[in-house]
Amino acid sequence: MPVTKNAEGPQEAATLKLDLMPSPKSTKKLQNKDSGFLDGSSSESSGLEKTKGITHIVSVFLVVTQLGFCCVYIVFLADNLKQVIEAVNGTTHNCHNNKTMTLTPTMDSRLYMLAFLPFLSLLVLIRNLRVLTIFSLLANVSMLVSLVIIAQHITQGIPDPSRLPLATSWKTYPLFFGTAIFSFESIGVVLPLENKMKDARHFPAILSLGMSIITALYIAIGALGYLRFGDNIRASITLNLPNCWLYQSVKLLYIVGILCTYALQFYVPAEIIVPFTVSRVSERWALPVDLSVRLAMVCLTCMLAILIPRLDLVLSLVGSVSSSALALIIPPLLEIATYSSEGLCPLTIAKDALISILGFVGFVTGTYQALDELIESEESLPSSNSTIFNQ
Repeated sequence: MPVTKNAEGPQEAATLKLDLMPSPKSTKKLQNKDSGFLDGSSSESSGLEKTKGITHIVSVFLVVTQLGFCCVYIVFLADNLKQVIEAVNGTTHNCHNNKTMTLTPTMDSRLYMLAFLPFLSLLVLIRNLRVLTIFSLLANVSMLVSLVIIAQHITQGIPDPSRLPLATSWKTYPLFFGTAIFSFESIGVVLPLENKMKDARHFPAILSLGMSIITALYIAIGALGYLRFGDNIRASITLNLPNCWLYQSVKLLYIVGILCTYALQFYVPAEIIVPFTVSRVSERWALPVDLSVRLAMVCLTCMLAILIPRLDLVLSLVGSVSSSALALIIPPLLEIATYSSEGLCPLTIAKDALISILGFVGFVTGTYQALDELIESEESLPSSNSTIFNQ
């Protein structure tokens, strides 16, 4: 995803989600019992027996998380396409003298979501991993090109930052928590990547390097985006770009990238739900049930996006509800359950407990605040659909 924000204030100005995914082929290895994740020790075998019930909980949260990503993508697609179409008659070739303007929307953003539904339905019917790999490459190229263009724009013409508030209300911090967890949580990508490595012992160093680079990008794009567009920065930085063809093309590139990424994010929950459903019907009905379940799932994500057409709040809600469980709450508890027979030191137990508690607090407060914002924004939703372009 491009730069996004979830509320007012500098600490929440922007976060960046890069879906630079490895080949979807690697996700198949998650189903391989002989994969390199476990070393076969007695403690791990005992831990697996203790945590069998948790596997179903993890699967549920993984499905919710990935489908939540899909909902966010649909909202993003609709918002950007809506802005491009509404401004097509006023779009210029001059990106320097472009004045700020507000255009009356011609169609509600939720109708644009419905317009994307047929294309998304066709994409999710693709079950060939080699084809999805092509979509992955196309998404990565389009997003990287767009990111370079955005970066050069937000580094130019930064106004005096002294007029901007240094901090905002404490109520926005739970929303920031959900947005940050949404951006960093990529368990569906990280584990297949580790399993694909020839020497998994190098994975911690590679993960640390990768996360350092991503964190630097988050901070740089977030800070520059806030300095460039100010306290009124919108939920996606693409919605703040000038009304000229160069930056309109950036939005179109991101639309292409997100469309391709939707199919990749959808692949994970499909691989969990579809086999479970197909196994309960005869072979004759296997293919029709497979396709029907996929179509039902994509319709569900579209319906949820229509019900909550606020990109910033959907993003924060998904991060608080499901991503926090997968990234912060469950992993420490699994470590304790798996290695308790080896006699974990008190410091490790305390560390795991603290991480889980912080994750749970963020889960509760972030979910509550996101739902509260959604309720408060219901009355003002129609007026929030206006399209704004910044100089």
